[in-house]
Amino acid sequence: MISRSGHRPRPMRVLRSALVALALVLIVECVVCNLAHWRSIGASTDSASAANALGPGLSRTAQGLLEVRDPAGAYVEVKADGSSEYWRADATPATHVQAVSDGARGDDVVSTVHLRLATRDGDGWDMRSPSVTVSPATPSALLFRAPARGLVRIWIEEPRGTLVPIENFRANVRVPFVFDWARVAAMAVLAAFVILLLPSTGLWGVALDVSSRRQRLAFALAAGALGVYVVVRSVMIIGYAQQPLVFHKDGGYTFDFDQYGHLADALLHGRVWLDLPVPDELAGAADPYDAASRARMLADGVTPIYWDHAFHDGRWYSYFGVLPAVALFAPFRLVTSWFTPGGLMLPTTCAQLWLMAGVSVVACLLVIRLLGLVAPRTSLAGAALLCIAMMLGANLPYLWFRTNFYSVPFSSGLLLAMLGLWLWLGAVRTEGGGGDAPRTLRIVSMARVAWGALCIAATIGCRPTFAFTALFALPLFLPDLRRAARGRRRGRIARLGAALLLPALAVTAPVLVYNQLRFASPFDFGNAYQLTVTDMTRFHTPAENMPLTVFYYLFLPPRLTDAFPFLALSPTPLPRWSFTEPCVGGLFALMPLALCAFALPWPAVRRRCGVWWPTLATALALAALLVVFDAFVGGLGWRYIADFGWLFMVAAVPVVALMMRRWPWTRAPVAIVVCAALVFAIASCFVVGRDDMLVANDPALFHRVRSWFALP
Repeated sequence: MISRSGHRPRPMRVLRSALVALALVLIVECVVCNLAHWRSIGASTDSASAANALGPGLSRTAQGLLEVRDPAGAYVEVKADGSSEYWRADATPATHVQAVSDGARGDDVVSTVHLRLATRDGDGWDMRSPSVTVSPATPSALLFRAPARGLVRIWIEEPRGTLVPIENFRANVRVPFVFDWARVAAMAVLAAFVILLLPSTGLWGVALDVSSRRQRLAFALAAGALGVYVVVRSVMIIGYAQQPLVFHKDGGYTFDFDQYGHLADALLHGRVWLDLPVPDELAGAADPYDAASRARMLADGVTPIYWDHAFHDGRWYSYFGVLPAVALFAPFRLVTSWFTPGGLMLPTTCAQLWLMAGVSVVACLLVIRLLGLVAPRTSLAGAALLCIAMMLGANLPYLWFRTNFYSVPFSSGLLLAMLGLWLWLGAVRTEGGGGDAPRTLRIVSMARVAWGALCIAATIGCRPTFAFTALFALPLFLPDLRRAARGRRRGRIARLGAALLLPALAVTAPVLVYNQLRFASPFDFGNAYQLTVTDMTRFHTPAENMPLTVFYYLFLPPRLTDAFPFLALSPTPLPRWSFTEPCVGGLFALMPLALCAFALPWPAVRRRCGVWWPTLATALALAALLVVFDAFVGGLGWRYIADFGWLFMVAAVPVVALMMRRWPWTRAPVAIVVCAALVFAIASCFVVGRDDMLVANDPALFHRVRSWFALP
């Protein structure tokens, strides 16, 4: 392939870069990552006793677990000779742990154990050493470093009644040499990504060309690889995930994560309410939406009261959009009923994976179309970076990570909104520009207008905030409509009106009827009836909270730490209470390039964007509107960034592309920003305290990755 500048990419330089990167990866793996092994070769490996001496607050169970009876005395004593600074926890055999986990005390078994070492200090004990964490979930996470010698007490900092699946602790450990293929693969992927961005690959000199078969094939292969991953993972999930996802503790709410499955079953049986039991006390309550009244019911043992379900006129409903249930969950139940009596309920994780695969592909297609229209001949490297930037700015990492029913409305809405805008952008072409006539937009495909209108209108059945995407019709189609009106071409006006309105009515009318059947109003989606932390029939964000909430959505700074994952949740204090979901940062921390959207008002940028400037300005204005709307209606939620983040990126992507083309020196800063944001997104998946945190949902993965950074 020949670049625009006439220079051919140099395969030998790429090969040399790859070989150098491979050598560096192997050196890092064998030397740096195994530094603890080389430092502990001289360890004595002596153990003072077969079993540790237990403090008065610990006892051993028959299965070999340690039980915390009194945190004030929950320690073991070990003697260390100082020949090694490394220690090891000996895990209880997995069969014994499983037997306890399957029993009545399964909830008491912990997968993450917090420890603190204390050494003799005169007549007392010095406990100023930092806390360490171990996990029986993975062998590498049972090693830790603590420079202590003599008689050492290892305190187990867990609550009373905790069962710790550890038999003993060993001092003077020799750390084994480990060649971790997963770690090597991660470093190799990182190295390959960096190499692709180097000038030697030639990708900075090759223009993006949607007519190129090679480029289309490369895109198809990438999308196909994503599809294979989703299919394989879905098969694995469906194979073991047929147990109801219902969780309840005495005195608390009932958490049912199969809302979409229940809604699909209700629709298949001709109902619009969920077939879930309703306690008489809740049905007869004067005000079931009052949080204090529900708290008293829960204290009195009233159950089940379903968390985040809509309750209206004595029945349970789902306030989440109905379209995913109709399009995915109901067909899955019907198809699987051909070979399984009654059919199977589609796991929500599978639905979310399917939707996110579609969102990721369509997000890239939208970027490619924007670049082709506003910044043609953008380099392949620049286009790839901007595709990644779009996915990061649109909050896709959060939606890939959190695959329960809370994410389905956002992923389905994003998919349809982006697809609709992509179709509408492909429905118009520029014309004019000769002499004194300004360039303008002309509709070239009424079919794309109609399909785009269908997709955008369908978002009302997913998450209605995405229906504001319909406002893009103004800058895209109004110029053609004005010309048709001036030329009195009534037929063209009628065709445009039909292309926009008929598909929209076809999908919105059933949703409005569905609302009428549920709540006696076509425009009542039921979100005010949800039973959650407060009375949603009266809630909105207090006025004094609004400035800070908007600030947090956009500018909440990241909070870096010195321990894995080197990132923590950022505090979001407010003058008065309102809903807040723990976040690691605002939109411009997740993707700093989104700030470039604010360059649109500059005359030079407006001139270079040309006839597409009104469309990009609409994206920026709509994004700002939705930030305020989400802050007022929903409070502060990490997932809500998906409502407006993609719109900021629609406005920012062409600006960044024009900047890289105008000033080539900006390519390196853009690449660094995107790479840093990608690392930030990966680290955010491991943050402790976030919703569905990995340390609780997949402790083996969390602690395996953590062990890569734990031993110096």
